[in-house]
Amino acid sequence: MSWVAASLLVLGLALAAGFAWYERTHPTSRVLALVATLAALAALGRIAFAPLPNVKPTTDIVLLTGYSLGGAPGFAVGAVAALASNVFFGQGPWTPWQMCAWGAIGVGGAMLARVAGRELGRTGLAVACGLAGAFFGAVMNLSLWVTFSGDHSLAKLGAYFVTSLPFDLAHVVGNVAFCLVFGPALVRALSRYRQRFEVSWRPAPALAAAVLAAVILAGAAPQRAEAATPLTYLQAAQNKDGGFGADTGQSSTGLYSGWAGLGLAAAGRNPRDLKHDLIAYVRAHPRDVSDLGEIDRTILLLRAAGVKPKLGNRDLVKEVLAKRRANGSFSNRVNTTSFAIFALRAAGRGDKAVKAGARWIASQANPDGGFNFAVKGASSGIDDTGAALQALVAAGRKRTPTARRAARFLARRQNPDGGYPLQPGGPSNAQSTAWAVQALVAVGRNPDRQKRNGARSPIAYLRSLTTPSGKVRYSRTSTQTPVWVTAQALAALARKPFPLAPVPRARKAEAPAAPAATPAATGVAEATPAATRAPPPKAKPKARTGPPKGPGWRSYSPLSDADSFGVATPELAFDPTLQKTARAAGWLTAALFAPIT
Repeated sequence: MSWVAASLLVLGLALAAGFAWYERTHPTSRVLALVATLAALAALGRIAFAPLPNVKPTTDIVLLTGYSLGGAPGFAVGAVAALASNVFFGQGPWTPWQMCAWGAIGVGGAMLARVAGRELGRTGLAVACGLAGAFFGAVMNLSLWVTFSGDHSLAKLGAYFVTSLPFDLAHVVGNVAFCLVFGPALVRALSRYRQRFEVSWRPAPALAAAVLAAVILAGAAPQRAEAATPLTYLQAAQNKDGGFGADTGQSSTGLYSGWAGLGLAAAGRNPRDLKHDLIAYVRAHPRDVSDLGEIDRTILLLRAAGVKPKLGNRDLVKEVLAKRRANGSFSNRVNTTSFAIFALRAAGRGDKAVKAGARWIASQANPDGGFNFAVKGASSGIDDTGAALQALVAAGRKRTPTARRAARFLARRQNPDGGYPLQPGGPSNAQSTAWAVQALVAVGRNPDRQKRNGARSPIAYLRSLTTPSGKVRYSRTSTQTPVWVTAQALAALARKPFPLAPVPRARKAEAPAAPAATPAATGVAEATPAATRAPPPKAKPKARTGPPKGPGWRSYSPLSDADSFGVATPELAFDPTLQKTARAAGWLTAALFAPIT
């Protein structure tokens, strides 16, 4: 390979890495507009001073951009300025060298700010700009030696440095002069802009001490309303009968109640500790638990609540095992077999039924590593692959080649918006993204680092779908079944794969003892003797959790047992969202920390 070809290859890789770095920072529209403006200013500065050989403010603008805004914007301004200005001066093999040289100066400005701080005076900035000019001249001399020298000897390289010395000195002197004139003013302007789009949080000790003193003196602090979150939305969506509907105020069904309970359990709330006992609702509606999917989901919910997987006289585990086929599958479908494994493992079963089911699932993997809802041969889906992968891990097959291929399948199907589609190539949605996140967590991958081709993480995508009310949208254009969608998203945000471990019960605070009656308070001269005092009232018996008297009822759901697992159907897929929301913080955090802008 020739010197020119080798150098262009290295420069091309360097430029690709630099622009990829800039893209991975996900610059906002305001930053993009500022970078474009500064790049245009740097290019025009080079063109305007073209009559003066090698005297140009371009290097100063690039370095001060990196100094004020950071390395990635500084690199982008330098590289784009070189490319844009050469539309006037002419493109050639020198263009990549100039792009890399000015891009490196932008990065150097950011390094200068990190080392010396962003408080350098006029003289310090001028010296830095002069050194940047010398660096740029050295790089361009090297480019001439690589591109146009025949023997590539050190003597020839020295000759280039000697002959270009007057031009390089002019560049250095021009940089110093330009910086002395406008350098501090440009830094102040860019710094003010930077402060407008950056907010940092730092502790304010004086304020913290004042708040704590007020709490101690007053005995209680005023409560501030907390911002809505998926957790608070789900808790508020519970009906008085203890169940959940598709949305707040809608009639309860077993499908939505089961998924709401699993989402809350993943977030650390025991279903029995809600405002109304969810397990009591499930036990009161045994007819809602009939097909295999409903039985599996109910076992997961009961075990997450820390109770036995039984409904009255029904042993749900035995009902699941009764549906196992000779080949080890359940209903001869990957998805139903996956959920049967979840249910059996949640119930503490690690016997041959689980192992046989996992072997059957592994035998149904498609060549691309993914899984179909039913058997191999049909197209692989994100939801089904996510469920199958969690089942393989639950059955002890985490490190098998099948599990690794399934994880790679998911990692490579992430959409540019950070979410996952129902089918590869389709639009992202919250439920498919949740299945992918849970599966990635199950195999030990950090979903925050899953950013294919510079996309946002799937966790960030789910957060972007969270509305101010706390509910999670199915997609940018749909808010269908928000209880179901929010529950699945909550499990993914909590990074909890299936099956869930039992959630400890919340400790209820004991009621404080009533103060002893005093004569002043009661108007009685003497306290009543202890022997004549009325005994304390007996605790009320707990409400029955069995089915209510009279004929039972169940809400009809047209969804099949496949849908009762939570697998989205094709007609539920819509476009992804780019909306972002901030996380909520409690009143104490807001009181102890003050924003510094």
